[in-house]
Amino acid sequence: MVTDKIKALAELKAQAAKLEARVMIEREAALASLPEKYGYESLKAFIKALKQAAGGKRKAKRQGKPGRPRKRKRAKITAEIKAQVKAAVESGESGSAIAKSLGVSVQSVQNIKKEFGLVKTRTAS
Repeated sequence: MVTDKIKALAELKAQAAKLEARVMIEREAALASLPEKYGYESLKAFIKALKQAAGGKRKAKRQGKPGRPRKRKRAKITAEIKAQVKAAVESGESGSAIAKSLGVSVQSVQNIKKEFGLVKTRTAS
């Protein structure tokens, strides 16, 4: 009983493998005929047309080691940014809103606040 099912399964797997092989052959033939079907004289001309239709050249690959994200460029904290942070804190804006509007990190905003003595001290409980 179980052996019959195992034999049937093996036969079905063999049929699936044959079907998959036929599909691959048909797909390759269909893909190979595409340039001629659309009136291109060569595969190279067809690929060029596909790239143009897809939006031109691709973006350059990122620099650095593959699999690692690129390092973010550090923001320059100028005297002007410090003055803007001070004015924003005094007007009551939150640290995260200030950071977002000026393009710096929340930690940079916190450091500037400390520099100007604008950080509230915690009370011991």
